Amino acid sequence: MSTTATRVFAARLAGLPVFDPNGDQVGKVRDIVVVMRSEIHQPRAVGLVVEVFGRRQVFAPMTRITSIDAGAVITTGLLNMRRFAKRSTEILVLGQLLDRRVTIKENRVQGIVYDVALEQTRTRDWVISRIAIEEPTKGFRRRGQTHIVEWNEVEGFGTSTEQGATHLIARLADLKPADAANVIHDLPPERRSEVVAAMDDERLADVLEELPEEDQVEILGHLDSERAADVLEEMSPDDAADLIADLPPETAAQLLELMEPEEAEDIRRLMVYAEETAGGMMTPEPVILPPDATIAEALAHVRHEELSPSLAALVYVVRPPLETPTGKLIGVAHIQRLLREPPSSLVAGALDESTETLRPDATMQDVAAHMAAYNLVAAPVVDEEGRLLGAVTVDDLLDHLLPDGWRDQKATRR
Repeated sequence: MSTTATRVFAARLAGLPVFDPNGDQVGKVRDIVVVMRSEIHQPRAVGLVVEVFGRRQVFAPMTRITSIDAGAVITTGLLNMRRFAKRSTEILVLGQLLDRRVTIKENRVQGIVYDVALEQTRTRDWVISRIAIEEPTKGFRRRGQTHIVEWNEVEGFGTSTEQGATHLIARLADLKPADAANVIHDLPPERRSEVVAAMDDERLADVLEELPEEDQVEILGHLDSERAADVLEEMSPDDAADLIADLPPETAAQLLELMEPEEAEDIRRLMVYAEETAGGMMTPEPVILPPDATIAEALAHVRHEELSPSLAALVYVVRPPLETPTGKLIGVAHIQRLLREPPSSLVAGALDESTETLRPDATMQDVAAHMAAYNLVAAPVVDEEGRLLGAVTVDDLLDHLLPDGWRDQKATRR
């Protein structure tokens, strides 16, 4: 394998684009797979975990990597597209080696691993040659002293079970929630628990929404009740309702009692409806405004960074009260129309009053047909009196239309 670099640090590989020989991007590097031989013999890198388009993670053997440099990885273009599944003899560098507590043999200095260097040998194999270690912070320093030492100058990889999550969390911070969920899903149970414990509630909530149901239940089950309730409060109500419905009834009741009353009430209202109906899929927190709001106010609301594109596509104008269930729905305003109107004019003058609504008991097939017929990315759900209960978005619909386990399609890779 000819390369433009013979040594590269793992943290710099993470996220690099992967190209085929024609220069077309086929994915991004997510981790490095190594085989541990002993604390004396350097671990051998056997391949890369590459995320290809569609969020599938596949295995790229090092024998099919033709170039590694600071900006990209080049492959032969012959990647096996079966989903990556780690073997018991393998270790993920970013997922399992970072944050490991080790000791430098010569001076007995202890620290945690924050990076590792991979180097190509004369036999064309890639091995972990050096370890970057950071000592614990002392005094007023923001960071402890750092050392870069040879692999055989360190002990602790074979026996140490102490491992934090600081540096892996830092790597995950740069990923979208769906990508971070893929990384966490593939971690061993013990490592996953360490990482989850170190994540803040809001970030964990975002990641939980992207994980398979069994992972959600397992992770929530390992949290103390107070924190589990806090995380559920940070999730979107429809996702939280789906997750709570998968818990044992006594656990679900306990968590709902621990949540803030307003948040719990939203979830209880959603749980009244069957999961695969408009009521079960909707979010009770779309962008809701009174008819005397201005276009400028509407645009300020849809500009909120936490809104998904589908929720930001429509503004729902209602009579008071503005909390769901609201007063009577007057109409909806499409963001494209809002952008064409003077900012000082009233949103009521930009309404699409002909928009058809959904009833909460509409089936998943009814919702799909409705949104397809009217080319919608979101649709209002109202009760018999025309009061807005929430909105179904196209991403909510897809989550339910896709087959069970679509987030966790398993296959052997090679």
